[in-house]
Amino acid sequence: MLCITMLSVEARNPFVLDSDMLESVKKKYGIGATTRLIDWQNMINSDQSKNDLEILQKVNDFFNQVKFIDDWLLWKRSDYWATPVEFLVENGGDCEDFSIAKYFTLKKMGVDEEKLNMTYAKALRLNQAHMVVTYYETPGAEPLVLDNLDPEILPASERNDLMPIFSFNGSGLWLAKERSRGRKVGNSDRYKRWMDLLGRMPKGLE
Repeated sequence: MLCITMLSVEARNPFVLDSDMLESVKKKYGIGATTRLIDWQNMINSDQSKNDLEILQKVNDFFNQVKFIDDWLLWKRSDYWATPVEFLVENGGDCEDFSIAKYFTLKKMGVDEEKLNMTYAKALRLNQAHMVVTYYETPGAEPLVLDNLDPEILPASERNDLMPIFSFNGSGLWLAKERSRGRKVGNSDRYKRWMDLLGRMPKGLE
């Protein structure tokens, strides 16, 4: 019942991208970039999912169509966090960009922020830092993992290739503890890249 109520609230507040921005994107990046943005907007506004799991699958599949591109190649920076608009316009980004786009879209489509984290982990097979979105159906539950490396949404216990380090969302920052959310160590506003990202988010998606 709670999920149905939240989705109804979102339906009364549709997500509308700025028309001037869309026109600017079309001129600079072409019709393909504009189409991706409109498809994203339509997915959010036309969603009829019956529960969180359906929303998770829809959002994960949508963004996993985007190409992985390293920050140095795309932005000429070592670590740039793109907004979902930038991510879709460029049709590419790294693991943080996939996770950011999924996280904010899930929120907009009615998934409770308290159920969502962005989790930094070590990708053991690649031997490098990685970011995923984790979903907790209930507090303390084993999370589901939304990832661009593996398109299947799996429980954390089935992702032995990932070693969690810490996680955060709009309300807090946690140290990883085995497969649970872990111990809260502060507020996410301590994280400068997060605050910079929020300042660049499109209206209606903060």
